[in-house]
Amino acid sequence: MRIVITGAEGQLGVELVPALTPLGEVIGTTIADLDITDPDCVNRLAALAPDWVVHAAAVTDVDGCEREPTRAMTVNAEGTRRVAEGCRCVGAGLLYLSTDYVFDGRKGISYTESDAPVPLNVYGRSKLEGERATRSLAPRWIIIRTAWLYGTHGRNFVKTILGKVRDGERLRVVDDQVGSPTYARDLADAVALLLSRGLTGLYHVTNSDSCSWYDFAREILRLSGSDPSALGRMTSAELSRSARRPAYAVLENAAWQAAGLPPLRPWPEALAAMLAALRSKPQMDANEHE
Repeated sequence: MRIVITGAEGQLGVELVPALTPLGEVIGTTIADLDITDPDCVNRLAALAPDWVVHAAAVTDVDGCEREPTRAMTVNAEGTRRVAEGCRCVGAGLLYLSTDYVFDGRKGISYTESDAPVPLNVYGRSKLEGERATRSLAPRWIIIRTAWLYGTHGRNFVKTILGKVRDGERLRVVDDQVGSPTYARDLADAVALLLSRGLTGLYHVTNSDSCSWYDFAREILRLSGSDPSALGRMTSAELSRSARRPAYAVLENAAWQAAGLPPLRPWPEALAAMLAALRSKPQMDANEHE
């Protein structure tokens, strides 16, 4: 199997390369190799003759998407359409990474794959358009919706919290948004499992269990040896960010379970593994936390 990965330098991409290597030949591409905003992307992707494309390239800055909606749509929607067209040209399957932010969070209980998406923000709308392009154009497809992704590479919430502690900043975190933190390494392994089983369709894939951002931050502090009692609470309204977030966007991994696949480990276990992996890396670049 020949697998092309877009966004191979990103938070998930760096985990996908080793996770997928046992399945065959893996070609990791970056924006320099395969710019999905370039119309020639279709031909360049087709020339690689993949069996599957794992499309991890995206604009994921939620507030940045709200401020620059054209850029969000150009990359996440139109870029995905080009990738899907490239797959159609050579009969390749497309695995597209989507998000819990396609939901508005008003259901009050976890979302299954059968729930109708209603995005609250530009990011969610742009990713939903990517889902639609994948479904309509790719000969075979897998869509994975995940949530609250973090890992040892790049910027994410875990590194932000660790950076603020290191810099001696006062910490307050929202406690009125609930989701399922997901470790990029576990998600990459889940991608590999779906491809190895020859499965297709829509899947919600997150680490097990859920929490608020506040609870997530407390566990980050506890596991990293800092004092969780110093952490303050705040509301989303107080934070006043550009993009609205769903209050409750827990994804039930129903299709995953129905396929007989093992549940991903609980998020606190995954977080502990990530922090251990982070400690084994060279010191974090000061620019890697927000």
